[in-house]
Amino acid sequence: MFYLTTAIDYANGDPHLGHALEKIGADAIARYHRLRGEDVHFLIGMDEHGQKVSQAAGAEGETPQRLVDRVAEHFQAMWERLAISNDQFIRTTAPEHRAGVQALIQRIFEREPDDFYQKAYAGWYCVGCEAFKTESEIENGRCVLHPTRTLEWVEERNWFFRLSRYGDFLRAHFADHPSFLGPESRRNEILALLDQGLEDISASRARLGWGIPFPRPTADGEPQTTYVWFDALPNYLTATGFPDPAFASRWPAQLHVVGKDITRFHCVIWPAMLRAAGLPLPARVWAHGFVTLAGGERFSKSAGVRVELAEAVERYGPDAFRYFMLREVPFDGDGAFSWERFDERYTADLANAFGNLASRAIAMVERYCGGEVPPGRPNAVDAADAADYERYRSAMDGERGYLLHEALASVWQTVRRGNEYVDRQAPWKLAKDPARRGELEEVLATLVRQLARQAVHLGPFMPTRAEELWRQLGGPGSVHAQRIGAQGGPLDPTGWRVVRGDPLFPKPTAAPPSPAWAAGEP
Repeated sequence: MFYLTTAIDYANGDPHLGHALEKIGADAIARYHRLRGEDVHFLIGMDEHGQKVSQAAGAEGETPQRLVDRVAEHFQAMWERLAISNDQFIRTTAPEHRAGVQALIQRIFEREPDDFYQKAYAGWYCVGCEAFKTESEIENGRCVLHPTRTLEWVEERNWFFRLSRYGDFLRAHFADHPSFLGPESRRNEILALLDQGLEDISASRARLGWGIPFPRPTADGEPQTTYVWFDALPNYLTATGFPDPAFASRWPAQLHVVGKDITRFHCVIWPAMLRAAGLPLPARVWAHGFVTLAGGERFSKSAGVRVELAEAVERYGPDAFRYFMLREVPFDGDGAFSWERFDERYTADLANAFGNLASRAIAMVERYCGGEVPPGRPNAVDAADAADYERYRSAMDGERGYLLHEALASVWQTVRRGNEYVDRQAPWKLAKDPARRGELEEVLATLVRQLARQAVHLGPFMPTRAEELWRQLGGPGSVHAQRIGAQGGPLDPTGWRVVRGDPLFPKPTAAPPSPAWAAGEP
């Protein structure tokens, strides 16, 4: 079982490009592991409790539950539009999650009774982060991650978790499991944090009604609400059915995919919670970067800097959007979005290079071979492609990390090679000479083999268009039912009957207008 998760999205707004990058990237990883024949369980969901949600609901004059129901519906509709192949969608307002969180906290109380203690606390609280901030995390009186929000001074008596106890354990875990957190830059950040020493953290909040009740009140009898990160992080565990014993058939997760701004929660707090509960840690955490504007400005709902996700998806369709995001934004770092670059990528990579190669090859098989793919032997083109697909696999399987942009670049090397091969061999000229019929068939068979391999390997990235290409090639069944073997895809498409369809990526007659940035608008 390859159990893969993403961070659950906070239910105080609509999905944006950052959410989409994470879900598309994780979906590509999940689909790749299915191509390898693995049993995959892919989890996404919504983080629906906390002060930020309560405040957003109040501002809109509705109950928190009605707000999160509406927001969850919007998120699910967008992920369906983007063909995200999740197997499960968890919501932290679900009764099963509530029961699992309380069981986990109670288990820690029972196993490590000194790990929870009570104390009065006063500090600056960032509602945007749903976290108390230290001096190093505050600049000019504001949270460094949410500079438009006013910090709140909070004084209350809470349950605290003795995180400081787990510094040595975490350092040892990082040493024993070098691939636990990637990429390397994120790992180094967490190691530096551990070197500074860990502070205990709040596990509950007082006077906050929207959340999961903490299993025990404080000594003064005041009911407590589970602190939002003690509520959110366990979703990966409660989704397995915990505390039902059957949860162990899926836990621990093989991979958490999260944003780089929440690695501290996933690589310090979450492992410490699991250790306290006597449960296995996830095998790996991969922290992707941010999507920024072309000028380097980070998208921010609170600052009014955004690109409407729906508008970007509809510009050229969901598969083109998926391709652009994962090709243009390195999955181990930050990347920029611009309409101009999106137009360039679509026209050059998808319409002119890939789409044109497919349409030309299929049309020539129809014209010169009556639509039936002729026989052909593997040649130098297949050997060169095999080397590119080996690089593709090494970028996707986690051995070097999850470098999805590199995997796509490897496939586009085969696209470039295919177009060069067509121009060099000029099958339209070969077709004029009956004596060169064998050469013509070899060329067309080579092109279909190339396209079939491309369809299979692009399935994780562009699932709908890859399926359409597979159909037009006459491939058997679904492209997503194929399995990547030693040869990098289907061995022999001889006898397939091609069916020419609409262009995979139509050439734009004119570049769509670039929408005005929504910066500063309400």
